[in-house]
Amino acid sequence: MAKTKYIFVLGGVMSGIGKGVATSSIGKIIQSHGYKVTVMKIDPYVNVDAGTMNPTEHGEVFVLESGLETDQDMGNYERFLNITLPPDNYMTTGSVYQTVINRERNLEYKGKCVQIIPHITNEVINKIKKAGQKNKADVVIVEIGGTTGDYENQLFTEAARQMKLRDPDNVLFVMLSYIPYPQKIGEMKTKPTQQAVRLLNAAGVQPEIIIARSERKIDDKRKEKIALFCNVEPEAVISAPDVESIYDVPLNFEKDGFAKVILKKLGLKNGEKTDFRQWDKFVQKVHQAKDKIKLAVVGKYFNTGDCVLSDSYISVIEAIKHASYNNDLIPQIDWIDAELFEKEKKKVKMLADYDGIIVPGGFGSRGIEGIISSITFARENKIPYLGLCYGMQLMVIEFARNVLGLKNAHTAEIKPRARDKVIDLMEKQKAHLRQGIYGATMRLGAYPCRLKSKTIAAKAYGKNKISERHRHRYEVNNQYIKQLEKAGLIFSGTSPDGQLMEIAELPTKMHPFMLGSQFHPEFTSSPLKPNPLFNELIKTIKRIKKSK
Repeated sequence: MAKTKYIFVLGGVMSGIGKGVATSSIGKIIQSHGYKVTVMKIDPYVNVDAGTMNPTEHGEVFVLESGLETDQDMGNYERFLNITLPPDNYMTTGSVYQTVINRERNLEYKGKCVQIIPHITNEVINKIKKAGQKNKADVVIVEIGGTTGDYENQLFTEAARQMKLRDPDNVLFVMLSYIPYPQKIGEMKTKPTQQAVRLLNAAGVQPEIIIARSERKIDDKRKEKIALFCNVEPEAVISAPDVESIYDVPLNFEKDGFAKVILKKLGLKNGEKTDFRQWDKFVQKVHQAKDKIKLAVVGKYFNTGDCVLSDSYISVIEAIKHASYNNDLIPQIDWIDAELFEKEKKKVKMLADYDGIIVPGGFGSRGIEGIISSITFARENKIPYLGLCYGMQLMVIEFARNVLGLKNAHTAEIKPRARDKVIDLMEKQKAHLRQGIYGATMRLGAYPCRLKSKTIAAKAYGKNKISERHRHRYEVNNQYIKQLEKAGLIFSGTSPDGQLMEIAELPTKMHPFMLGSQFHPEFTSSPLKPNPLFNELIKTIKRIKKSK
């Protein structure tokens, strides 16, 4: 049996230059040559998982099918490779230390002095190898979070160095580095990358492939300079210019000969290339689409200082793109902070300019009344609406207040003593919250859902049983179900036992598309297979625009 190959992807110069997309693209091109690939993410944070991290600081929390709360890059891996990743494929500094400390407490080290080297690094190596074995992978790609030189990721770099030392023919290092192109100077500057490689060398690691990220394609002269000063071959310097769509990246890598270089260095045959046409066809749709649609994403988690952090909802953005491009449409997405509608209520009328409104997930009271105002506007003006998790809960509250007539309807999350808690806490979580325990206390991961026939949801999915991923504590209060249904709200998706409301919608005679899901459909969307709810939303918008 052939030995498993390992590729470590590290970042140089600065963060936020697309290491997750590059890692996903490397996986995609190796996969397209007939090899089974799995991808891991190492987060250098002391958090045990990503569940308690603030989205405006860290970006979206991506939930695996297992329920593990992870970094958003895990979503990129699943979307690009069209695979479902197990919890073994994600680790943090906190999770590694927690495992080692638990073993030490259980006397599993037999009285030895437990140290970072070798005990912590051995645990990292064991986790990496376990992921390869569990996924039966030919190639395991490991993205080490952070930037070369960061104190936080040194132990992971050291673990990777040890793996290379023990098995040099089956471990490969790739660095994604930023090549600045100052317009006033008029040329690309390679010095920051040279310095980043030297920092990595100081840790005992030599990158064998350098991916050069820049605003434009890197020229041969710069490739030769990087090769000379960074100790790699010129053909192992891969150009990664800015592109219109992240889905162009695997195709660009292919054009620059990346597959040939990486397979050769891993000692793998240039395997029979599998059909890449579907991917190419999707990318062509991205470039050829001409008709535009305007979508308003109304919520929170947008602002960080003077910047808008769209990474807070990266899976939502990509799910919109998947559905739009597959329907030959270009989505224009505008971020609207719900607090705007609380400060100036009349401004909600600006939503009349949009073809569709989406309210994504979230927590807390900030902007909640502004979101409810936007839902009222969408319902009354028949603008297609999709609510995700919190977006469904607030849709139910809005309906209870303004259609059913329960003016005090609210969620127990915001008003625990509200008269009409149409959204209430899951019973088994109340004890946890009384004790102040918040991490990993939610309904997390994939749960089955039964769909009601002749509804928007059933039409979208084309079947009556589905499974989608969750991340929430609160549910629709069953005491109000009959009242809500009598007033016209349809619970078109429920748990198999009928106790948990998973999808709420208005009948099409009342509204063309007004639907909310308690789960997060964005987590299961991919370029070649858009999530059915997003796809149905976009199809409805397209039909309405065509009729006009």
